[in-house]
Amino acid sequence: MRISTEQLAQHLTRGLKPLYTVFGDEPLLSLEATDRIRAKARTDGYAEREVLTAESGFKWPQLAMAAQSQSLFATLKLLELRIPNGKPGVEGAAALQTFCTHLPPDTVTLIYLPELDWRAQKAAWFEALDTSGVTVESKAVTRKALPQWLAARLQAQAQTADAEALAFIAEKVEGNLMAAFQEVQKLALLFPPGAISLEHIREAVLDVARYDVFSLGETLLEGDAVRLTRMLEGLQGEGAAPPMALWAVAEEIRAIGRVLEASASGRPLNQVMRDARVWGAAHQNLMQQNARRFTAAQVTQGLRHAAAIDRMVKGLAKGDVWDELLRLMLRFSHNRKAPAAVRA
Repeated sequence: MRISTEQLAQHLTRGLKPLYTVFGDEPLLSLEATDRIRAKARTDGYAEREVLTAESGFKWPQLAMAAQSQSLFATLKLLELRIPNGKPGVEGAAALQTFCTHLPPDTVTLIYLPELDWRAQKAAWFEALDTSGVTVESKAVTRKALPQWLAARLQAQAQTADAEALAFIAEKVEGNLMAAFQEVQKLALLFPPGAISLEHIREAVLDVARYDVFSLGETLLEGDAVRLTRMLEGLQGEGAAPPMALWAVAEEIRAIGRVLEASASGRPLNQVMRDARVWGAAHQNLMQQNARRFTAAQVTQGLRHAAAIDRMVKGLAKGDVWDELLRLMLRFSHNRKAPAAVRA
């Protein structure tokens, strides 16, 4: 059974299950999920707690031993297993599958894993965990969903903010959910319950946004010129490598070209996305929604521009790489006239 971190609170009102696995690419949400499970276990009388960490040199028979041992002073036990690298190895995989077939009585087991790629999620040991217990996935909060997430966090501390104020906070904390959490908590300390004005939020919220080079492609698809500018300035300020930024942008432009070419032939959308190497549902949705804005000529001009920037990166031509990267990305912003729709 798989649920999201947002569904966990409601799930726990129906009682604890014997096995929980928490994993995902958002550390804050994973941490909150594990804390919520621990709190529920304490409330329900699971007074004994044992923590195992499967690092280098860990002996997997310890898991079976911990499952069998019981304290003389407590009848209910919380057993935690942390696998920091998400790779139990051959011995660990076998131990986890065996464990799932004989879950210990009077015990809630909580297994913590980092982000796992699709291959790891298809592994037999992970499928055993997923089938035998409750799997809680902490998915990253997208930029589009961030204002709603902030509104819910404010509501939980009896505060509200209008859409403009939420958008302002989202801009300042983008890509840094832990900072977003801290900024919301700070607002609870600075202001009383109720509505918080944009002016007060402007004075209180720091600019702690963090940007990921690998998000440049999706940002290019969205075509928001202001966000494109802010993201490149942020990456430059953080010391991101220009060649990596150029690679991410050029790859997205190539993908747009492949989608335009394949879609024009009437091929199925799923096959088009796969051939264009557009992975992930969110990325594919953005491509489907925005590809109609672009033309083959625009793609060709963009790739030529990228090649010129590559010469600058290698010292073979003069120019400011970051300025040219911005000009390149702005070729695909919303201020261009949208061409005819791309056929799926």
